Amino acid sequence: MDTYTAQATRTESVWLVYVPEVDRTTQARKVAEIEPMARDLVAVMRNVAPDSFELRTEIELPAGVRAHLDAVEQARAEEDDARRRAAAELRAAAAELKDAGLTVREIGALLGMSYQRASQLTASS
Repeated sequence: MDTYTAQATRTESVWLVYVPEVDRTTQARKVAEIEPMARDLVAVMRNVAPDSFELRTEIELPAGVRAHLDAVEQARAEEDDARRRAAAELRAAAAELKDAGLTVREIGALLGMSYQRASQLTASS
């Protein structure tokens, strides 16, 4: 099955959709119209059915939006790292309390969690 690429770029009022494999451009008013318009373009240019090929859609976002999304990705990575560090510190606190002779019920109460969770944390230490 042939594969085509729809490269969409926003102008002031419409999306310009370029399909390099047929070297033609079409327009779409909304994001939801990008794929159907590109399929129609390929179908007309190649004289094939619109569902007889694969279509990859690449939407070019404005630089400012891309920068925001990059910042989101960075923040999420930092959040994941912070969660891992917090979990390690919690396990260390539970282990220290266990080593001091406290029961899992006491550990749970002191750390603000159920005794079952305290048991899980101390079992892994």
